[in-house]
Amino acid sequence: MTSVKTFAWLTLLLPLAGCLINGLGFRLLRGRMPGYVGTAVLLGSFVCAVLMLFALQDLPEERRQVEAVAWEYMTLKGSVDAKLMLLVDPLSVFMTVTITGVSTLIHLYSISYLSGDRGYARYFSYLNFFVFSMLLLILAGSFMILIVGWAFVGAASYLLISYWYRRETATAAGMKAFVINVLGDVGLVLGTFFIFRGTGTLDFLESFERVGDVSSGDLTAGCILLLIGAFAKSAQIPLHTWLPDAMEGPTPVSALIHAATMVTAGVYLIARMWPLFEQAPNAAAVGAIVGCLTLFVSATIGLVVTDLKRIIAYSTMSQIGYMVMAVSSGAYVAGIFHFYTHAFFKALLFMAAGSVIAAMAGVQNIDRMRGFRTAMPFTFGCFVVGGLSLAGVPPFAGFFSKDEVLAYVADRGDWHIALVVVGYVTAFITAVYTFRMIFRVFFGEPSPEARELEDGHLHHADVPTNPVSGEAEDTDVGFPGPEHHIAERALPMRIAMGLLALGAIVAGWIQIPNVTEALDHFLEPTFAESRFHEELHPSDALTFGGMALGAVLSIAGIAVAYLIWMKRPAIATTLRERFRPLHTLFANKWYADEALDRLFVRPGAWFGRFAQHTFERVVVDGLFVGGPVGLVRAGSAAVRSRQSGFLRAYAALMVLGLAGVVLWFLLRA
Repeated sequence: MTSVKTFAWLTLLLPLAGCLINGLGFRLLRGRMPGYVGTAVLLGSFVCAVLMLFALQDLPEERRQVEAVAWEYMTLKGSVDAKLMLLVDPLSVFMTVTITGVSTLIHLYSISYLSGDRGYARYFSYLNFFVFSMLLLILAGSFMILIVGWAFVGAASYLLISYWYRRETATAAGMKAFVINVLGDVGLVLGTFFIFRGTGTLDFLESFERVGDVSSGDLTAGCILLLIGAFAKSAQIPLHTWLPDAMEGPTPVSALIHAATMVTAGVYLIARMWPLFEQAPNAAAVGAIVGCLTLFVSATIGLVVTDLKRIIAYSTMSQIGYMVMAVSSGAYVAGIFHFYTHAFFKALLFMAAGSVIAAMAGVQNIDRMRGFRTAMPFTFGCFVVGGLSLAGVPPFAGFFSKDEVLAYVADRGDWHIALVVVGYVTAFITAVYTFRMIFRVFFGEPSPEARELEDGHLHHADVPTNPVSGEAEDTDVGFPGPEHHIAERALPMRIAMGLLALGAIVAGWIQIPNVTEALDHFLEPTFAESRFHEELHPSDALTFGGMALGAVLSIAGIAVAYLIWMKRPAIATTLRERFRPLHTLFANKWYADEALDRLFVRPGAWFGRFAQHTFERVVVDGLFVGGPVGLVRAGSAAVRSRQSGFLRAYAALMVLGLAGVVLWFLLRA
């Protein structure tokens, strides 16, 4: 047990050490050294996480929930028990191994991708801090540490999304992400208060044991507030609008946010709090319905968006919707399984997209991309592997995990069947928009940039991409700095993408539904007491029938994409004109930004102006500040008028005052 605790702290603290080394020693670290340091500490963290997994497996099954307490910050009997404590159990260990492994590959990719950027050391310092924050969130053993990690992740996302801070769009995107995530932080804190009020403890395990002491109203309210935090972090409707804008950050940041860290935090939170949500079924139903809505709405937007990274971003929102729907419906292992496979193929897709965008010198519009298949064969192969896994084509990883989610949710019956129907419709749409990307970017007549690459030259833009006004001559405001790199020419990028491609193929084989159940057995100590762990067991007919249906829909979606964008391109124009209102709705992202702007941003701005120009100036300055100031000024003016400056007048006044005092005492006597 001691070794489990030791490895847990090492896993957590190594990324923090990398953050401090790069952040404080950036003047001493030359060239690519910050990248090597940042990647090395992540690799060490991954090794420690694997050793922690083995050490945990050596313990008896009933003892695989280990609490590692560094110190007790404050312990008041019957009141607060605030401890710096980690909880090491199968759930936290599995997520930690996945996060550190994929994050290490993203760091490795970044060594070349960001090489030459002026903020190279700063970038790796931020990246290490981001992983540390996520690990703190995952390994937290109490609500107090969870809240700290939750806030750190939000702050790290702001730093990384706004990394190219000379771009106004990047700083605006970072601020938007930060504000929405702070709203989620408020929900998490308030939800914790409701639960703490009933249980009297901040410790996770003790809270779960005392969940029966919480009134149903407080528990439901607390779980709904926890969902607000989960929806903000995991970009679920209606707190999803920050995620597409987060594409303003460097592509490896997008890979890290989408594949291994931030957006999966909400999924983890619901899975970790399963004892609470099972006692608050109404809150769990809200989570399942919102996840279902998000997966469908995001997929429809992906059909029409032309920004390559944003298409992949909307696919992330959709896939996270599957996970949220699963864990909110009691299919905890299925949801975590999809998190695991998604980490591989989504990181791979972003890395491959980054390679293409570098070849385009920063252009992300797929309308400008054509025919990169010959010029970038390695990138093309990786993109296809990631796309097949995302589309759910057997035997790729995404096929097994997504169909297991739908099978387990279907086994709940009742209204959950409607969620499953939407899930299968979305699976078809996912295959369509995924191969829309592939056919438009890699097939057809090569674009000028692809031709230039075929001739052996990497295209460089004459004018930096998205420069700040008046600073176009500064290469640092362009993409992504004075240099940019593609996977075909950078070994670290190829290694990272190759390993992720392998994972996107074979990662799903550890949990083939109703065939291999390795993940079920591993996570059983965490979910053993869940009633759904015993109740949900999809039949072979339901499981394999669902898998067959999912495979058919995926292949049909690819066929439709081939017909529209390869065989008969005119169909795309015809469909766009025939369904113009629907296309407009999808292209405007279901007007979510506009709705939030009208409901919250504009009223908030109006209230701010009112507070500044009316309330503050008239009430605060005029009444509370101006009134007392006026009285003091009037009093001082009256006293000042009596100051003649003649010494004899002051002496006479003093004598009169003294005589008055003596007379008062005589009268009293």
